[in-house]
Amino acid sequence: MFSITVRDHVMVAHSFRGEVFGPAQRLHGATFVVDARFKRDELDADNIVVDIGLATERLRAVLADLNYRNLDDVPAFAGVNTSTEFLAKHIADQLADAVHAGSLGEGARGLTGIEVTLHESHVAWASYERPL
Repeated sequence: MFSITVRDHVMVAHSFRGEVFGPAQRLHGATFVVDARFKRDELDADNIVVDIGLATERLRAVLADLNYRNLDDVPAFAGVNTSTEFLAKHIADQLADAVHAGSLGEGARGLTGIEVTLHESHVAWASYERPL
């Protein structure tokens, strides 16, 4: 299995509902380092997994929709606890849509999976992996 990873970051505000979240039930900010890993069984005709430049641009575009936003105010997230795990899945799904739409180039159609990891800090992170 071959893979490449591109990295960016996103700054958001949000709050959670539920006792399990303790003080995070109040509005708070988070800065996530975001890694998007693209996987495939065999390299494409150019001997790459995916165009790193296009992957970087697409990740940046997905994060731009979230950056500097209060996620509590995003209609698509109404009533949802926007946990790190939830956001990792949301970002992975957006990247998968971009692959299927051809936004990462024709060679990207050979990708077999995407894994997105959001690093909350240097000691805690969450990931979501999905097939393509």
